[in-house]
Amino acid sequence: MAKKKKYYVVWQGKEPGIYTDWSECKKQIEGVSAPVFKSFKNPEIARKAFLDKPDKYIGQNYIEPTMLGSLRKSKVGTPDFKSLSVDAACSGNPGVLEYKGVDTNTKKQIFHQGPFPLGTVNIGEFLALVHGLAYLKSVNSSVPVYSDSITAMAWVRKKAINTNLPRNEKTEELFKLVDRALIWIKNNKWDNKILKWETEFWGEIPADFGRK
Repeated sequence: MAKKKKYYVVWQGKEPGIYTDWSECKKQIEGVSAPVFKSFKNPEIARKAFLDKPDKYIGQNYIEPTMLGSLRKSKVGTPDFKSLSVDAACSGNPGVLEYKGVDTNTKKQIFHQGPFPLGTVNIGEFLALVHGLAYLKSVNSSVPVYSDSITAMAWVRKKAINTNLPRNEKTEELFKLVDRALIWIKNNKWDNKILKWETEFWGEIPADFGRK
């Protein structure tokens, strides 16, 4: 029997987020004095938990619902293919990073940045999302943008990032892009909807680099 996938939510760690591999989750909590994390079986519950207070989900009194995934499946429907999809790839985390945006329907590449010598998946996903929004505004397009990263979506919404990646000679080029991205989202408005790509039901996002 195949091992069921788990979703590890890190509320307090080196880089908070949702991880689908225990080894990646472990990297975020090792050496942290008081890490806060928990595994979930359902990706939707994990996303909801990440955006909520951890004390609601940690402890013996919390029991993860088992029907939410099946109920969502009937409501998710199909993606809007008239859209832009963005994604990032990182060889290690941190590691060599790149990101891109593609036409969701045709998978034609619209933009690509990198590789950068050192970065994280979350930073790459964030930059890809902001780059996508800026591109669509530049061409006066109101189509939605899909991302499979709840962390990147939260960073755009908060107009702030949360990372422990050091800023040094190796990461300076990347952080300059982060600086520009933060300035852009703080000084611009957009009509494009930012939508979550439902990997569980639709498969990998069209902008995926295919390296899993």
